Amino acid sequence: MTEQAAAAVKQHEPWLRIVNRPVISRRKAWAIRAAAFIAAILCGALLILLLGHSPFAVYSEMIKGAVGSKISLVSTIKIAIPLLIAALSVALSFKMQFWNIGAEGQILAGGIAASYFALYWAGAMPALILFLLMCAAAAAAGALWGAIPALCKAKWNTNETLFTLMLNYVALGLIKYLQAGPWQKPGGHPQIAMFDDAARLPKIFDVHIGWIIAIVLVAVVSVFLSRSKHGFETAVVGQSPNTARYAGMHVGRVLVRTMIFAGALAGIVGFIQVSGADYTLTENTAGGVGFTAITVAWLAQLHPLAMMAVAVFIAVLEKGAGRIQTTYGIPASASDVLIGIILFFMLGCEFFIHYRLILRKGGKARG
Repeated sequence: MTEQAAAAVKQHEPWLRIVNRPVISRRKAWAIRAAAFIAAILCGALLILLLGHSPFAVYSEMIKGAVGSKISLVSTIKIAIPLLIAALSVALSFKMQFWNIGAEGQILAGGIAASYFALYWAGAMPALILFLLMCAAAAAAGALWGAIPALCKAKWNTNETLFTLMLNYVALGLIKYLQAGPWQKPGGHPQIAMFDDAARLPKIFDVHIGWIIAIVLVAVVSVFLSRSKHGFETAVVGQSPNTARYAGMHVGRVLVRTMIFAGALAGIVGFIQVSGADYTLTENTAGGVGFTAITVAWLAQLHPLAMMAVAVFIAVLEKGAGRIQTTYGIPASASDVLIGIILFFMLGCEFFIHYRLILRKGGKARG
C-alpha cells in the first residue's frame, strides 16, 4: 500500500471502534462483574461522603432497613414480587428482540380488569372464584395490551418501542377517567374506593400469596423457554427472522403469540398490585415497575432463575434507600442517584463482557 493510500485509510479510520469480544470464560466474566460491583460501591461511597455521611454507616443502614427485621423483610419481598413477574414478561419479548417498553401499561390494564371484579363482584361469590376471575381478567387485559403492538408490528412493521410506550399513557388516561367518572368514590375526590376484604389476597408468612404466584411463573417461563417448541421458536425469531422463515416458522404468528403471553404476565402483576398491595386502583398502581423490570431482565441476562436474585437485590436497594432518607435525612433524589450509580455499573459491565473498544493510536488501531 502506498503512503498516500495509507494516509487516506488513517484519515477515514474512526478514533474509537466497538467490536465483538471473543467468548471469554465464565470465571473472567464474573471477575468483571465483581470489579464493577466494587467500583459501584466506591463511587456510591464518594457520593455519600459528599453528602457528609459515613459510607459504612449508610450502607449498613440500607441493609438493615431492607432485611434487618421481619417487617422490613416483608416490605422488601413485596417490592420484589411485581419486579420479578414483570421482568419475566419483559424477558419473553426481548428474547425475540421485540423491544417492549409497555409493561407499565400492560400492568395498568391488568389492574383495571381485576378492579372491576373487586369493586362489583366482591361478596357475590366465593373468594377463590373471585380471585381466579380477577387473575384471569387481568391476564386477558394485559394480553390484549401486548397483542395490539405485536399485531401492528407483524402486519405493518410498526416501531414497537414507540407503540408500546404510547400505550402506557392510554392505560393511564383510562384510569384517570375511571377515577373521576364511573368508578369514582362517592362524596370524595377523584379516586376509586378501597377494595372489600373479600377482594384482598390472603397472606402466608405475613406476605400476600403473590410470592407463590411469582415462583410458579418463574418455573412456567423457564420451561416455556427451554423445553417447549414455542420457546424454541421465540429464540430463533430473536436470533434471525430470516432463518426462522427458512425453517418454516410463521414469524408474525410467533411474535403475536409471545407478546400475548408476555402481556398476560404483566397483567397478572396488575392483579397482584391492586389486590395484594394497594387494595385499590390508582395512577401509581404500576409505580415504574414496568421500567425497572427492564433492568432486572438485562442484569439476569434474560434467565428466569437469575431474575429472582436480581429482583431481590434491586428490592433491597429500593427499600434500603427509603430507610436512609428517614434515618440520615438524605434527599430522595440523592438516594435515587445512589441506586442509579450501582445499577449503572452493574449494567455497564455487561458491555465489556461482550464488546471491546479499539483505539486508534500512532497510526494503528490497538485494542
